[in-house]
Parts: sequence; structure tokens; C-alpha cells
Amino acid sequence: MTMDLRAYVRDVPDFPKPGILFRDLTPLMGHGPAFRATVAALAERVSAWRPTAVAAIESRGFIFGAAAASALGLGFVPLRKPGKLPWRTRQFRYDLEYGSDGIEIHEDAVADHPRVAVVDDLLATGGTAAAAIRLARDLGAEVVGAAFVVELAALGGRARLHGVPTDALIVY
Repeated sequence: MTMDLRAYVRDVPDFPKPGILFRDLTPLMGHGPAFRATVAALAERVSAWRPTAVAAIESRGFIFGAAAASALGLGFVPLRKPGKLPWRTRQFRYDLEYGSDGIEIHEDAVADHPRVAVVDDLLATGGTAAAAIRLARDLGAEVVGAAFVVELAALGGRARLHGVPTDALIVY
């Protein structure tokens, strides 16, 4: 990758609450060549794990995960907030720094996809990605890797990903 993707990440101080520095990927998504380079780099990393599907976490993860899955000709598995998927689901709840949350997956989402790669926009504390990995495994998939556009390394999220090979395009 020759393009400096960091140049397209905007820092937003005190969002969503005071003391948080939010890494906004909207400028990166809005710049065609940067977005294309990001998707290509994610697809390259994901393809090395030889998955049969890409599972991505709502909402920004959908943008990158669906594009990477399409670039690789793979199936796409959405992981959504509780109550958003229309069929029978499996749910996992997890704690955040300031509360709790949960994600769901369709019970049959990985039935035809024994090797799943998880993609999301950002790895921070790892709670959401760990939940995605757990759900896919609970349904019988092997999670072969996890790829992120941005990683906030100081928050230690990699340590929570249950030994899954992990890659990030930009590390802060």
C-alpha cells in the first residue's frame, strides 16, 4: 500500500464524550482513491486467511466488510445490534467501558461458511470483535482472522480476540 491512509482519518476531540479522541473514517470513505486502497488492502490481508465468508459488525464495519467480501467474491455475514435481524438469531452481550451492549447473528449465517474472517472499522478495547468471534464460533465456524482499518493499540483490544490472527491497516 503506497497511499498514506492516515491522512484521511480525522481526529474529533471529545466525541462521543469529553476525553475521547474519536478517529473519524468518514473522510477516508469519501475519498474514492483512499477508500479503494483501504478496501484493497483489507481484501489482501483477509484473503491470506482463506475464508469462505466475511463477517462484519454494524455499522461502519458493514461498509468495509461488504466491500472486502465483494472484492474477494465471498459471502457476507452481518452482525447487528439486537432486534435488527429478521430471522432466528443468536445473541451475545458484552460489557463496555461505559455500559453494556450486544450483537446478534442469524442462526444459519455460517452454516455454509466454515472459515470466517471478521472485519470492522476500528479495534479499541476488543469487546465487540470478541463478541463477533464468539458468536461465529458458537455456530460452528472457524474464525481464521480479524482485520480492522484502525487499531487503537494502547487499549489492548488484540488481547481479547481469543488468539485469532489480527491485522490493522493503521495503528495508533
